[in-house]
Amino acid sequence: METLTLENFLPAFFLTLLAGLATALGALLTFVSKADNTKFLSIGLGFSAGVMIYISFVEILTASQSAFAHHYGTLSGEVLGLIAFFLGIGLTFIIDQLIPDQINPHHALEYGDRHVSSVNAQFSILSRAGLFTAIAISIHNLPEGFATFVMTLQDMHTGAAIALAIAIHNIPEGLAVALPIYYATNNRKKAFLFALASGLTEPIGAVLGYLLITPLMGDLTLGITFGLVAGIMIYISFDELLPSSRRYGNDHTSLIGVVAGMFVMALSLLLFKL
Repeated sequence: METLTLENFLPAFFLTLLAGLATALGALLTFVSKADNTKFLSIGLGFSAGVMIYISFVEILTASQSAFAHHYGTLSGEVLGLIAFFLGIGLTFIIDQLIPDQINPHHALEYGDRHVSSVNAQFSILSRAGLFTAIAISIHNLPEGFATFVMTLQDMHTGAAIALAIAIHNIPEGLAVALPIYYATNNRKKAFLFALASGLTEPIGAVLGYLLITPLMGDLTLGITFGLVAGIMIYISFDELLPSSRRYGNDHTSLIGVVAGMFVMALSLLLFKL
């Protein structure tokens, strides 16, 4: 891991900030988007999943195994990298389970939609839904921001790809926060600010998390970190992005997005090595 300096801190922080600010874009879409025009969003979420799945297996997991191999040899390095990888999946699963289903960002849009039809009778319920969804997404964004920040410090190209993928999937999360608040209060500013605040936890959490582990950084810690990041990315892709992609479109739009994301990521990695 590179030493943290102003020169490498600023790009990493900026990309993480942009990924987090995508929640604000989702909030803006709450006010202008048509509910029945979601195929593009479906393809976009599938694209995001394709990018994250490809880069996790091809780049990040192999980087973890290589870091471990420097100390323990090739076979042990592969095993330890896989352990860190599945540990990342497990930790993200635990975080996900600590959030109640009705305010989980994976299900928040469905929760909000069920209440929109009876908005006149359930203003307070909608308002609480938006508030708790904002809290849940703030917690949910911490490992995402950490992954983006750490990978950008290690490799700007990889970090930019992850930031783009996370930004795409943060858009509907911003929608999930803003939608119930907007329908409950008819206050665009309040809905927007709640979504914005939930997204800002991503860069803040990334920097705090990095500063906490910086004194421990070395090849072994780097191997653990990359393995965890790969696991986090895979969990997000299969538990959140792909189901959301199908929800907004169908199996075909989802698959188109996934294949396109993998193709673009593969092509960009090849061009980067030329």
